[in-house]
Parts: sequence; C-alpha cells; structure tokens
Amino acid sequence: MCLTASAMAGEPLRFESPVERVNVIELFTSHGCSSCPPADAWLSGFTDNPDLWHEVVPLAFHVDYWDYLGWQDRFATAAFSQRQRDYRQAGGLGSVYTPGVLVNGEEWRGWYRGRSLPSASSEEVGRLSLRAEPGRHAVIEFSPERNRPIGALRANLAVLGIGIKSDIGAGENRGRSLEEDFIVLGHTATSSETAQNTWQLAWPDLKQKTAARYAVVAWLSHDDNPAPLQATGGWLP
Repeated sequence: MCLTASAMAGEPLRFESPVERVNVIELFTSHGCSSCPPADAWLSGFTDNPDLWHEVVPLAFHVDYWDYLGWQDRFATAAFSQRQRDYRQAGGLGSVYTPGVLVNGEEWRGWYRGRSLPSASSEEVGRLSLRAEPGRHAVIEFSPERNRPIGALRANLAVLGIGIKSDIGAGENRGRSLEEDFIVLGHTATSSETAQNTWQLAWPDLKQKTAARYAVVAWLSHDDNPAPLQATGGWLP
C-alpha cells in the first residue's frame, strides 16, 4: 500500500497532543446530500491551518442513510450513521441530519453563519501520544493531569484521506465532481471495560485508497458518549 511504504521502512511515526484539550471537529456528511458540499468545503479550509493537528483535528464521517436516493456513498458506513445517533442519545445533537457539525462532542452551527471556530480549550486534560507503524498497528498512551478523574476510556484510531475526488452519478448531487478532505477511510476502537492508559490497536482497513495525502488520528472517549476527551495526529508519509 503506497501510503505505508516509506513509513514501514523507517522508524515509527510519533505524534503528541498538548496538555490542553484539542478541538475535535466532526462533520457528518454524505455524497447523497445536496446541502453537504458547502460544509465539506468549509472543513477543507483547515488543510492549511497552522493549528492543524496541534489545536484542531478535523474528521469527516460519511453516513449511509442518504444512499436510498440511488447513489451509494463509497465512504459511508452504518457505523458512522450510528455514531451520529449515539451523539443524539448522549445529548450532543438535537437531531440526526446532514451536514451536521460537532466541536468536542457538541453541536455547532457556526460554520454555516461564517463564525470562527471556538477557541481551543484551556482545560488541561492530559497528554495523548500516538506511536504509529502504518499498515501494522499503533500504540496510544495517555497521561492525564494529576488528580483528574478519568475512569475507563475508549481508544480510537482513524486513517483520513485528503484531496479525494469523486464524480457523483445520481442522487441530489448528480453530475457534480466533489473534492474532499479529512474523510475517515478506516476506524478502529477498543472497549473501555477497564481503566488503563496504554492501548495497542490494529491498523484499520481502508474503504478506499485514492487520496492525494493521508493522515492518522487518535482520540479517547467514553463508551456511553462518543465525545472526544483528547486527540492527536498528523500526516502520513
């Protein structure tokens, strides 16, 4: 797989968050939704953001509930649709819709009104580190701030595709050529049955391998709420 060749030949890739909570942006989107391309374009604006990966981590989850219109979104999964429903059940979303944007697990409509992203939190939650061997596995370690109760956590690992072009042949976006970034192409997670601070996860299988660039992201959450507690990541070679 071309995205892993150079990385596998050298040392593992290492990424680390600050102690302060990193802003995680989640966009729930679909190729079948005519309102989604503007939100996709907004998320793409973070590609050249100097705070990318250090203060802000963007994720685009493609949902499958628009596929009934006659065009199957090649990046969509039922698991991503369920993630959005989990947010609604946990109180982070008022309803399930696209395009839907959450910042740190809370619904945020400011992107539509042209507002600036909420400032990065000054809350000191702890430092998250990621040691990745692309194509094989990744080790995630968390050092919470002293005296901060955390409990059992769920570790998540995702590979993102940047600069992906899609020609849409049916549905509400029929005839459009879309170019998107930060698409979650593969995701894997651990259970949080017991409290721990180190996890090893297998490298996720990718839905597609047609991106211009790739990145890897890790984040922590609780089983009963998908909201990220801390995140880190960076570009793959």
